[in-house]
Amino acid sequence: MADSSSDSCACHGDQKRAQHDPAYRRSLVIVVALNLGFGLVELGGGFLADSQALKADSLDFLGDGSISLIGLLALAWSSRARGQVALAQGLFLGALGIGVIGFATWRAFNATAPEAELMGGIGIVALAVNVSAALVLARFREGDANVRAIWLFSRNDALANIAVIVAAALVAWTGSAWPDLAVAGVIALLFLHSAYEIVRNARAELQPSR
Repeated sequence: MADSSSDSCACHGDQKRAQHDPAYRRSLVIVVALNLGFGLVELGGGFLADSQALKADSLDFLGDGSISLIGLLALAWSSRARGQVALAQGLFLGALGIGVIGFATWRAFNATAPEAELMGGIGIVALAVNVSAALVLARFREGDANVRAIWLFSRNDALANIAVIVAAALVAWTGSAWPDLAVAGVIALLFLHSAYEIVRNARAELQPSR
């Protein structure tokens, strides 16, 4: 009886519910559109503002949108196939984090202060977009590795946006590029942390049951 009650609770996104619930599919469509659409906008804004943090965050948006799209397609696949998708998602996110760290390190030798007002404005809009995506997915965050991966991406994006806004304020205050580069590094570390969690969960699900 307890298990039946738990399965019907709307606040948990268990594997079967997430796989078959039309609400989850609709939520993923919304998240894909938000991430891909705003990712392109933020990438352009990152170049206009010359902000490495915005560029890193835009890559996160575009990566999340692509991964969420794959996650949407994977709902019809077997549990093992979804685990393999989650594993690929984690490895991709880890590679993205390493790439952002490398690029931020290279830019540190040619650092110029970004346009703080534009950077901060885009960061605020990005935060609103990510909070919306996180709220849409919040009730599904306890599903299988693939479902948890998508939830972690949206949650970490919101945290990264707060860091971008703080960096913009520090750039305006100090006139230095270092807050921007530091936040790009922090976003990359978020990538790596989430990648570790996703890969760990996916590998656990791919282990043959005994």
